[in-house]
Amino acid sequence: MAVNVRIPTTMRPLTGGEKQVALEPGSLAEVISALEAAHPGMGDRLLDEDGTLRKFVNVFVDDDDVRYLDGLDTEVDDGITVSIIPAVAGG
Repeated sequence: MAVNVRIPTTMRPLTGGEKQVALEPGSLAEVISALEAAHPGMGDRLLDEDGTLRKFVNVFVDDDDVRYLDGLDTEVDDGITVSIIPAVAGG
C-alpha cells in the first residue's frame, strides 16, 4: 500500500494536474521529501527556510492537524491520507 497525498488545486500545476499522489509511508518529513523528489517545488511551497511547515499551509494526517500531533515527525502509515490545505484569508 501507499500514503495518498491530496494536492490542493493551487498546487496541482507542480504535480502535472494530479489531485492525489501516492508515496511510501514514513514520517511526514519523509513524505514531504518524497513529494519534493517526485514533484520539484512542492517542498518550497510547504516548508520555510528553516524546514518547518509554513504558517499558511495546513497539513492533516487523516483528520488530524499535524500541528497538534508530532508535526513533521508524525508517522504516516500505509493507507493513510495526507491532506494539504492552504489557509484561506480575506474579508
